[in-house]
Amino acid sequence: MSRLRFCFFTTFYPPFNFGGDGIVVERLARALVARGCDVTVVHDLDAYRALRRGPDPRVPEPDLPGLRIISLESRLGRLSLLLSHQCGRPVVHARRIRRILRDGDFDVLTFHNVSLLGGPGLLRFGGNTPKIYMAHEHWLVCPTHTLWRHNRELCTGRQCLRCTLRYRRFPQLWRWTGHLRRQSRHVDTFIAMSEFSRQKHREFGFDRPMEVLPCFLPPARPVADGACESSPHPRPYFLYVGRLERLKGVDDVLTAFEQYAGADLLIAGDGDYGATLRRRASDNTRVVFLGRVEREPLDRYYRHAVALIVPSVCYETFGVITLEAFQHRTPVIARRLGPLPDIVDGAGGGELFDTCDELVSAMERLQADPPGRRALGEAGFRAYETHYSESVVVPRFLELVRRAIDRAGA
Repeated sequence: MSRLRFCFFTTFYPPFNFGGDGIVVERLARALVARGCDVTVVHDLDAYRALRRGPDPRVPEPDLPGLRIISLESRLGRLSLLLSHQCGRPVVHARRIRRILRDGDFDVLTFHNVSLLGGPGLLRFGGNTPKIYMAHEHWLVCPTHTLWRHNRELCTGRQCLRCTLRYRRFPQLWRWTGHLRRQSRHVDTFIAMSEFSRQKHREFGFDRPMEVLPCFLPPARPVADGACESSPHPRPYFLYVGRLERLKGVDDVLTAFEQYAGADLLIAGDGDYGATLRRRASDNTRVVFLGRVEREPLDRYYRHAVALIVPSVCYETFGVITLEAFQHRTPVIARRLGPLPDIVDGAGGGELFDTCDELVSAMERLQADPPGRRALGEAGFRAYETHYSESVVVPRFLELVRRAIDRAGA
């Protein structure tokens, strides 16, 4: 294919993002530019500001020719977001989005998390330009994106109105019409992050075919004299990385560390549930909250951890932090839920648990068996190189793009 011009639509994009989906979008954008494509990213700055307390983060200087970032913002602020959320289409920014598409003359449009950027109505923008939707969350079938019902349990059947009100959000009346189904017909290819996520979309009524394409990681930064690198923490430790939200399951890890004294627990990340977790762990000196950690020091925490713990009690679409552990040859202890068993068992890179007792037993085994732990880490690293590296996944993405272009007759 000749040099392609992509336009990415996403509500959040680094540094104006919270969870992992914005980082995944950034990695894809940079990988495509490195392969000779031009990428324009359109994101909603008002959405970030509405959910973030404090000043905007520092925006890094542009470092990659071919990558252009467009931040949408309005004097209406939250009202602009509310209009898109409730109408299911771009309202305040519709004219500017059309102008961006007209002036950019793009070959391919990709949609990521578009919930506050324009919802389903955004999918019809761009006319006959080939379009790809990547389901980083379960927003296509769930108003709260997570299939975590009433903010307390896995969703096993629709109770969307009561659930939305429980989250203190406005119900989206368009979800009870055929609006999303009609707008989805404008998309050529839908991509799920895992086979599990594809099945969940189907189970909850999304009837469009979906391809499966996993997340990927770019090559790891080289570590100078890594064998002599000191640990960032004085005692053996297990690591948690991610947003601090109830559905991430950190409560169960704190329960396990009330009885497990052989190592510390380091928690990297922050979120709305962080204050609750800190209060609960205030008497346990073996639990350390690191807050948000930048990439380079976080890599060091990965390399020296006994294992990464992934305790999510919700249905993840993928679980990219498992790949980050594999890349650093660190084994994973993950809850036996969602796509995590396929990733961990498929790689042979760790252990699974259902209960706190099983979690404690897994930690004991891994800490007591350094050779076995190293073997799991090496297996995880091989799986990363074989299935989840940039050099493997991005060509698969470009093949899906080629098919979409062929189907659109472009």
